[in-house]
Amino acid sequence: MKSILEMYITLLPVILAGILNMIFVKFPVFKTLRHPIDNNIILKDGKRLFGNNKTWKGFIGMCFFGAVSSIIWGIICGNYKVLYENNLVYKSHSNTLMFNILLGIFLGLAYALCELPNSFFKRRVGIAPGESINKVNGFIFVIIDQVDSILGCAFVISLFNPMTLGYYLVCVLLGGVTHYVLNVLLYILKLKKNI
Repeated sequence: MKSILEMYITLLPVILAGILNMIFVKFPVFKTLRHPIDNNIILKDGKRLFGNNKTWKGFIGMCFFGAVSSIIWGIICGNYKVLYENNLVYKSHSNTLMFNILLGIFLGLAYALCELPNSFFKRRVGIAPGESINKVNGFIFVIIDQVDSILGCAFVISLFNPMTLGYYLVCVLLGGVTHYVLNVLLYILKLKKNI
């Protein structure tokens, strides 16, 4: 039970950053950043590298909101002993402004980068950006959609506080379930087109 609590306390800033970034991407500001990361590149198979949904706005937003969320969470953790003591990164690093900024940027970067391979492979099998399909490979991609970014974030946390493979996999599993639940909520709030 303590492991689950530690995982949520440690990863809460990136969960919050993901929600804030989803709102930011939908909000009509910084329109020039809506340019696709792949610069509309079409590969030899006739398909886009990543697609229109992977934009510089989302990429930069995830890093920015990761830093902001980590700063705010660091302040909150500094005021509540139970949060501070159960935050994995503060077991080996001081809760300082600079550390929280860097941690948030790294978490946001890992989140955004680890989504790209999934987008690449979805384009190869013909799944349109932001869509899912009901076939077996569609089901596999639904699962991957929930854990791809968590794989990267858990890896970043492991750099600051080494963890066993089992603990890492528990973080990814719980993070994936949490990601799915949040996607359902964002869908209900009409911030996502599908789950």
